[in-house]
Amino acid sequence: MTAATHSSLFPQVPDTADAVLDGLDPEQREVATALHGPVCVLAGAGTGKTRAITHRIAYGVRSGILQPSSVLAVTFTNRAAGEMRGRLRQLGAGGVQARTFHSAALRQLQYFWPKAVGGGLPRLVDRKIQLVADAAAACRIRLDRGELRDVTGEIEWSKVTQTVPADYPALAAKAGREAPRDPAEVARIYSAYEDLKRDRGVIDFEDVLLLTVGVLQDRHDIAEQVRSQYQHFVVDEYQDVSPLQQRLLELWLGERDSLCVVGDASQTIYSFTGATPDHLLDFRVRHPRATVVKLVRDYRSSPQVVHLANGLLSAARGRAAEHRLELVSQRPPGAEPVYAEYPDEPAEAEGAARRIADLIASGVPAAEVAVLFRTNSQSETYEQALADAGVPYQLRGAERFFDRPEVRKAWSALRAAARFGGNDALLDDADDLPSQVRAVLSGEGWTSRPPAGSGAVRERWESLAALVNLAQDFAAARTEATLADLVAELDERANAQHAPTVQGVTLASLHSAKGLEWDVVFLVGVAEGMMPITYAKTDGQIEEERRLLYVGVTRAREHLFVSWALARSPGGRGGRRPSRFLDGLRPGSGAAAGRGGGVAAGGVERGVRGGGATAVGRRSRTPARCRVCGRTLTDAGEMKLMRCEGCPSDMDEGLYERLREWRAVQAERSGQPAFCVFTDKTLMAIAESAPDDAGELARIPGVGVRKFKRFGADVLAICAGREAGEEDRSD
Repeated sequence: MTAATHSSLFPQVPDTADAVLDGLDPEQREVATALHGPVCVLAGAGTGKTRAITHRIAYGVRSGILQPSSVLAVTFTNRAAGEMRGRLRQLGAGGVQARTFHSAALRQLQYFWPKAVGGGLPRLVDRKIQLVADAAAACRIRLDRGELRDVTGEIEWSKVTQTVPADYPALAAKAGREAPRDPAEVARIYSAYEDLKRDRGVIDFEDVLLLTVGVLQDRHDIAEQVRSQYQHFVVDEYQDVSPLQQRLLELWLGERDSLCVVGDASQTIYSFTGATPDHLLDFRVRHPRATVVKLVRDYRSSPQVVHLANGLLSAARGRAAEHRLELVSQRPPGAEPVYAEYPDEPAEAEGAARRIADLIASGVPAAEVAVLFRTNSQSETYEQALADAGVPYQLRGAERFFDRPEVRKAWSALRAAARFGGNDALLDDADDLPSQVRAVLSGEGWTSRPPAGSGAVRERWESLAALVNLAQDFAAARTEATLADLVAELDERANAQHAPTVQGVTLASLHSAKGLEWDVVFLVGVAEGMMPITYAKTDGQIEEERRLLYVGVTRAREHLFVSWALARSPGGRGGRRPSRFLDGLRPGSGAAAGRGGGVAAGGVERGVRGGGATAVGRRSRTPARCRVCGRTLTDAGEMKLMRCEGCPSDMDEGLYERLREWRAVQAERSGQPAFCVFTDKTLMAIAESAPDDAGELARIPGVGVRKFKRFGADVLAICAGREAGEEDRSD
């Protein structure tokens, strides 16, 4: 903690206006005392921007220059607005309005509507998606659930960019947007949607801003009344302002320039919603006499984390990159970022889970650890790995995998097929379990090729693809498995993850992590195709992906782990490569590209399944071979057994059954499904090798360090013919 970013839980209200300035660094103090004329604060990640602007408002109020009721501070989330109000109260500046754009506009619209239009304000529609569905039906256009969400998103983008239905096809193409349907169809639905709203006497979220803009433009008397009320404006996260929000801000201001904006173009990650950093970057063009203050002292992250963040931006291109801020850490030196490469995604998740369990065991609070990924579809693998490791977790900004509507629907379809599949024509040509699952899920929207573009359609496909991949892995591990067995497996996994939620490790997408911070951050899946994501094609889209990774890096205070996998599933072809954004930054990828550092990046670890990270540096990978016939093994289940499925097994059947009975007891004690203790394949491998000592047991794939520590003594006792927990008295 530092005086620049943190306060005590119940701080004393400063005695005087000058006391408000205590503890501010020179640049923050310059912000706080710049109370006249336009002010632009360019604030890098972790530089205490909220502290600077709240102290600015409080100093203005406490010194008598600003009246509390005349100040309007606007931001983008209710959480941020609430935090700002709380800080202002602590500084003795209660009475200042701190709101989101929509909240401030709605308050004004409700007050002035009777005078401007007459009667009461139309009802704000709760779920616009149903209206969009009705509009599509009126146009005789059928949309599935994913398309419905995406078309709704296109309508929202059109409204915040002030695009009318007739102009949508041309402007969407100009903006490089990938419409979920033919742009002409989207425009028709958009037009019908607006007609339906008028017919039903309702307005939507975007209408709140549009109507407020309309009232202020058409009624100069109302505009003057608003301007007489609010005479000083502060806008946080100004890089995220949409054209519509900027227009509203201009109408609030009128001809005045009593405005302070705060932002960082390098943290623009919401352009798909209409946000643009142009207003921030053009601020001095519109206000030539503006005071510009740069905050670059980073109080959040260690020098090592800051060095990596600076290195990421040093290779950036485009207009936002030209205005990048080079951060200077104010914290003591910390740990180097750790780069880890894994053979496949499950191994990557298990590696992260092991590290997290070790960190928690060493005293790091689980709530101070986050796992950040590019898409919500990646969460399931990490949910499972953390559950297997006994690590509590919570999801932010995403539904639990098994709670997602498309997953629940697909799950039901698989259950029905398992019961009545003999009468399902879809399954006539499906010879094995993966084929059966693909056939069933094709009826739910899964295709062999991912859809183009992003949004709900892509997320829905990725959820279904995760089930297809799970079926393939399950069939590889259990060659005789049926559709009913897979459904039972899904039931077990869902039950294991629906335990009561506790404060735990945060799982979040990079977008939903904006504005948050943790002591320890795991950035996972940092490979080409995911970071940048495959559908990022243009230079602008690629640069936004870079900024998204920058946001992820700057969430970490002390420890940062960056990892990627060479293949999706065990035994898969390892053709993936680390993200291009790490070139020149991670060891072995060329000269370090960072600036202003002198801190070398950490080594690359080669992660392995079932054990700790290997030594720094690349190790040669010896192919796994069958211990019976010598054939190279690629199937995950065969690699676990170290033999081909068709080669004879020397498994001790009695030992296998004793291990199964012991596993059932352990599963019941822990309240977890049996596979969370050891999978059937791992028990078979143990029963075949009948290990005599700890070294032999630890080398069996699927055992791993953590499970060895927890269960090793019991398993060795059972293998030696003793009861679990019984001491070896042979000496």
